Amino acid sequence: MNNEPTQSAARKPADDEKRQRRDDSPVVWTIMHGDADFPRRLSEEISGTKFLEVHGIGDRSILKQQSLGLICSVQCPGSIVIQTFDAIRELRDAGIVVAGGFHSPMEKECLEFLLRGEQPVIVCPAKGLARLRMPAAWRAAMDAGRLLLISPFDDKITTTTKDRAATRNEFVAAISDVLFIPHASQAGQAEAVACQVLQRHQPLFTFADAENKGLLELGAHPYHLDEILRLSSPTSCPPSRSSPTPLNSPLKTPTAMPNED
Repeated sequence: MNNEPTQSAARKPADDEKRQRRDDSPVVWTIMHGDADFPRRLSEEISGTKFLEVHGIGDRSILKQQSLGLICSVQCPGSIVIQTFDAIRELRDAGIVVAGGFHSPMEKECLEFLLRGEQPVIVCPAKGLARLRMPAAWRAAMDAGRLLLISPFDDKITTTTKDRAATRNEFVAAISDVLFIPHASQAGQAEAVACQVLQRHQPLFTFADAENKGLLELGAHPYHLDEILRLSSPTSCPPSRSSPTPLNSPLKTPTAMPNED
């Protein structure tokens, strides 16, 4: 009698493992404009926004918390890097919810710091979420209920492009109460978002550094944790995006077209 396992039996454990991975795949939910839990900040912007739906994985109630958006150019001067590490530790330890694409090298470093904390983090990929591979640290934070993945792109969008990254950065700014740009390259994507944010009078912070002269001249406010905490407090009333805020000086719009950072 042949006791060797049949080919189909030999394949069964592998098939079971694949099926288990499929069963464990996170469910992507979608909320539309008009839904009760649609992000209030997008609702406030609805007259001029392109974001009418949000796709996500994780606890959507995190969207109801005050949040700070993080965007940083790919090229980041050394003096800014040091200040950013210090600031992101402060923000993490203060329990501030930080949202970002976490795609540029500086942003990726910031995400590593943030995931070591106890506060929620919002990651916004520049593509759909269904096929997204989550690193172990992401899964641990997701299991702990403090990581939320959201995207303006549906599952048909499976790759990241320059234009989608720019749209994602606009999305990060739109869902955030306050925006923090450690550094923006001249005429780059981050500076383009800064101009949009300042035009709608949304609070924008950057470092008071010679490397950030352009952002400061546009009207960005020098980074101060106390001021960010005040604006990020649940009891605080964020400034209206339809009326000027004293945090920002009059906007000077650059004439150059934005290039890829």
